[in-house]
Amino acid sequence: MNIDSYDSLLRAAAAQDQPQRLLFAFTQAQTEAGQEGATLTPVMCADKLPSELADFAALAAESRAMPVDWDVVFVASLGGKDGQPPEPSAADAPLRQMVTAIQTGQISNFLAFDRTGELLRFRA
Repeated sequence: MNIDSYDSLLRAAAAQDQPQRLLFAFTQAQTEAGQEGATLTPVMCADKLPSELADFAALAAESRAMPVDWDVVFVASLGGKDGQPPEPSAADAPLRQMVTAIQTGQISNFLAFDRTGELLRFRA
């Protein structure tokens, strides 16, 4: 399935054999003088069932309640087992791995959206 929007991400998650838990790593873009481009620094993480965030507007609204601002959110999914979605505690280690991957520039396994919900594509 081609994912080209947050809505298609939700449809893809629903189409999986096992229920999914979505993992979100929110980042801030930071630029330094003389640097081309920006560094994306993780500032907060969250995990949600797809049914808990019906659209990108709901994700953005919930994130505004957090004490930090963000520019790009990276998304991955965690598959369940035996017809049950993963428990929230099962997301802890994968979220830490996401943060480490983002910090080291290994972002090719994640989807990325800007604050408006636009799917982003990064060049290597």
